[in-house]
Amino acid sequence: MAELTCRSIARIYNDYSGKFGIPRQSGLASVESIIIFEPEYRNPDALRGLEMYSHLWLLWQFSENVQTTAGRSGSWNPTVRPPKLGGNTRMGVFATRSPFRPNPIGLSSVELVRIEWDTPKGAVLHVRGADLMNGTPVFDIKPYLPYTDAHPEASCGFALTETPLTVDCPEILLERIPPEKHEGLLSALAQDPRPAYQNDPSRVYCMPFGGYTVSFTVADETLTVTDITTGE
Repeated sequence: MAELTCRSIARIYNDYSGKFGIPRQSGLASVESIIIFEPEYRNPDALRGLEMYSHLWLLWQFSENVQTTAGRSGSWNPTVRPPKLGGNTRMGVFATRSPFRPNPIGLSSVELVRIEWDTPKGAVLHVRGADLMNGTPVFDIKPYLPYTDAHPEASCGFALTETPLTVDCPEILLERIPPEKHEGLLSALAQDPRPAYQNDPSRVYCMPFGGYTVSFTVADETLTVTDITTGE
């Protein structure tokens, strides 16, 4: 069987500078990202009509997947341990959205905020709700069609919906980051960045976000920000 070679058409850029803290699904946090196309794909005709849609599908690469970056082509495991189940229960890889897959391809739905047509790097897409790390390669972009893509009645197996945490961030700390980043940071923290199997209320976690390090603790259903410092 002939192998399919995928080329990156674009890269996404945002405040998720590390894997820790990225929401486990798209659409959960109001963090904005920009998508910049590779030079050979900067023809504005390729985006003609895209402004008519409110949401998009992104097909992308798990570029930080250790199994692929280590060059272990052909190496895969039929089962993985989802964080949702505490990291101790194995499930079939195709029953999860784990990044450790035979082909490291991700699928995310995002809100299209606007298209900036005339920039030095061609047309740039501004999107909200991505669960991709800064610099992630994008393979393809397709319009989201609610009449066929949305299934409100669908069952979600063991990936049950979680209630967001209450975030307590003192104003004096929040003021250390630009105002335009406030909503995105708070919504990302509300998704509980911790692994599901860690529940020590005295432990201080550190999450990189947009050039800052955000320190926090979690007790019961409240996440408390303890410090925000420059640098990651």
